[in-house]
Amino acid sequence: MQSIDNKFQLFEEKKRLAEAGGGNERIAKQKSKGRLTARERIEAFFDIGSFNEFDRMVTHKCINFDMEKTIIPGDGVVAGYGKVDGRLVFAFAQDFTVFGGSLSRTNADKIIKVMKQAMKMGAPVVGLNDSGGARIQEGVLSLAGYGDIFKLNVQASGVVPQISAIMGPCAGGAVYSPAITDFIFMVKDSSYMFVTGPEVIKTVTHEEVSKEELGGPMTHNAKSGVAHFIGTDDENTLMMIRELLSFLPSNNIDEAPVLPTNDPIDREEKDLQHLVPSDPNKPYNMLKIIEAMADDRYFFEVMEHYAKNIIIGFVRMDGRTAGVVANQPDYLAGVLDINSSLKAARFVRFCDAFNIPIITLVDVPGFLPGTVQEFGGIIKHGAKLLYAYAEATVPKITLIVRKAYGGAYDVMASKHLGADINYAYPTAEIAVMGPEGAVNIIFRNEADEKSKAKKVEDYRENFANPYKAAELGYIDEIIYPRNTREKIISALEMTRNKREDNPPKKHGNIPL
Repeated sequence: MQSIDNKFQLFEEKKRLAEAGGGNERIAKQKSKGRLTARERIEAFFDIGSFNEFDRMVTHKCINFDMEKTIIPGDGVVAGYGKVDGRLVFAFAQDFTVFGGSLSRTNADKIIKVMKQAMKMGAPVVGLNDSGGARIQEGVLSLAGYGDIFKLNVQASGVVPQISAIMGPCAGGAVYSPAITDFIFMVKDSSYMFVTGPEVIKTVTHEEVSKEELGGPMTHNAKSGVAHFIGTDDENTLMMIRELLSFLPSNNIDEAPVLPTNDPIDREEKDLQHLVPSDPNKPYNMLKIIEAMADDRYFFEVMEHYAKNIIIGFVRMDGRTAGVVANQPDYLAGVLDINSSLKAARFVRFCDAFNIPIITLVDVPGFLPGTVQEFGGIIKHGAKLLYAYAEATVPKITLIVRKAYGGAYDVMASKHLGADINYAYPTAEIAVMGPEGAVNIIFRNEADEKSKAKKVEDYRENFANPYKAAELGYIDEIIYPRNTREKIISALEMTRNKREDNPPKKHGNIPL
């Protein structure tokens, strides 16, 4: 019979084997690429000493291709729960040192357990992905594991925040689960994601492309729009995830954390009085308005490298989280196009799912014209943003800073889509189109340029202002720019207990 000491020794040995992952050689190789191990990532992410691990001893059940000769406790995933800034969070981290982080049926079950617990307990789930995809030796068992994870991702969507970090080369099924989650982080110079790698592409299409070009962090942050953030290294990326979580509620019932602030509610920003140029065609930086109105002038921007003509992200207003959607006149004049519509629509739907109020800052000349946009489906994609705003029942506060032309005026959280409070600066221009375009259509047969110029000025005086909309009740109040912070916080306080429900239905049919 084993003594108590022997039993403890056996436990310590099994624990050591599980923590050793793929062994010293593979760990050294992982570190040589500037990457942390799965356990180091978990340790860096959670509050010190708060992590509790599930299924440290489980092993794979595969007996094909001599797999039974390589049994590693934990089987390549570290999973469990802990605290982030004192709040419950569930997480799993794939271990690339164990079979290249490939997904087996066993570690799929570990991930599924974490996700189910997160949904049951109403806490965010964070996936630290570092995987080559399905474990080929297990065949359909591995594919089944992916399918089960995908289904849970969909069920958890809008219930608890789901955050993914791509922390190594992820391919195949390993990128579809992150794609369903709410936010994706990537790591500079060390993470990649693609459905098929460069070698497969070369074989099938004869295209030659590097891993970086095909699926590197800037590719997905600036070109494809698949990812939302880039960290400089593993530690920085994990700290960014912690910061994002600080803005979010734990689930779709709770409220986001309230952080006390010493920033006065009635702080005036005199610089805003002259920020908008008198020339309607001159650009300015909308970020200055966002930062001026936010607590401590801090804005946590999302997808800053993609579709720069629209800005999305989080601020705190009197300590409470709010989402911001804003046209950026400093880039493509703030025009709406396919990419900016998609970027904003998904963000609006996320905020609505988690009861985060939405502040919309408008300076939009319209939708981008051209065959590329029309053939690409700007009608359908622009309608996604319209749909998202119309469907959202959270508090919606809109401020028209300058231009609000045509259908883009409607789409950008107008009163007609259910915005609760609509403000405008005196510099606002609310019309079907700009004065020059309008006169060219209305007086298309007018040949006298001097007469046309006079009509342009008449149109600008009569329509390129906020007063007609205010007379009709479509603008609730015209405000001084210097009072932006105070007015928006006042509106957010007024709408805090808003109750609005859409008609009962299984779900709508957003134009995908």
